[in-house]
Formats: sequence, C-alpha cells, structure tokens
Amino acid sequence: MIKIWDISQTLRKGLPVWPGDTEFSSQFHWEMSAECPVNVGQLTLSTHSGTHADAPVHYDATGKTMAAVSLEYYIGPCVVIDATQAIGWVKPQDIISQLPDQLERVILKTYAHFPHEQWVADFTAVAAETIDLLAERGACLIGIDSPSLDPQTSKSMRAHHAVRRHGMAILEGLVLDDVPPGDYELIAPPLKLDALDASPVRALLRSVV
Repeated sequence: MIKIWDISQTLRKGLPVWPGDTEFSSQFHWEMSAECPVNVGQLTLSTHSGTHADAPVHYDATGKTMAAVSLEYYIGPCVVIDATQAIGWVKPQDIISQLPDQLERVILKTYAHFPHEQWVADFTAVAAETIDLLAERGACLIGIDSPSLDPQTSKSMRAHHAVRRHGMAILEGLVLDDVPPGDYELIAPPLKLDALDASPVRALLRSVV
C-alpha cells in the first residue's frame, strides 16, 4: 500500500514567523446568513509563511519569480536524510554516508521534534559546501525543516547563493517528525504567484513501492 506523509505546517493563528515578518491572520469576509448562502474567507500572510518554496528572486535581484519557476523541481523522486546530529550547520561529513551516488531531490531533517509553537533562532543551517556536494550528485532541489538554508543573522546568504549557482530549487519549513530516512516521491508545487519571491506549499511525500 502506498503511504502519504503530509510534511506541511498548518497555516494558522499563532504560526511562528521570521522575526519582523508578517503574522498570519485569517477571517471570514462573508459569512453564511439569511442573506448570504456561503462562507468566504480572506488571508493575510507572508510568502514565507510555514512550509514554503523560495523563488530565485528572493535572493537574486535578476532571478525568476514564483510563477516563472518550473514545476519539475517540486515533483519527483527524493531522498530524506537524517541530519539531526549536525551542530549549527549541516556539513558534507554529516550526511555523505547516507547519500546515494546519484540523486534528484534531497530533504534534510535537522529537528528531532519540529517546533510548532515557538520560533527557534539558532536553527541548523546548511553549509555552502553541502549544497555543492548535493549538486555534484545531481540534486535539483534541496528541502529542509528549518526556516532557512542560511542562519537567521546571515548577510552573505552563502547557501542560497550556492543554490543559485547550481540552478537548484529550495523548500523550507518542512515537518519531518514521523518520516523515516529513505526514498520517496515529493509532491510540493508552489502557488503560481506573479511577481513574488516565495509561496506557501502543501508538501507531500509518497512512499516508493
């Protein structure tokens, strides 16, 4: 039997967001009543709310916007790697023993338990050398459960720019608590948002039969 893992955060009131970014809020714009036959909601949120894809224009002024990025990056075979032992940064030596010689998409698990209720400032980031290693083995996408590939205080954005050099895609804020390391199919297309730098996604993993 094929199993599906939902590896997305729930977009909700109180969702932890990057310090200073837009808080998530929602309400009904129209509500069912004698005069109105339907409920219709409205949202206020950052493009980086919860589980999301970064578009190249997020870290490259001349990069593609979210609507222009190919969906091929976000659908297809992937491998989930346990990087919970990494301290501060996921370095090549932290994951190389788990990497196949050739791969297409890589998801890194850095949390033993995802912090749903609070923002964690000292999350585990990814070394640029690790991005280079993944690209050498064929990766077109890197995903991670932390909020960013780079540290919260980074100004150089070395991991993001390594992704740019290799033409890879990025998923951040995944929830991997119950997902064993191994091979899966990733299904995580972003919304077709014109002129924007990122998009929330409903990210799924499907077991490989």
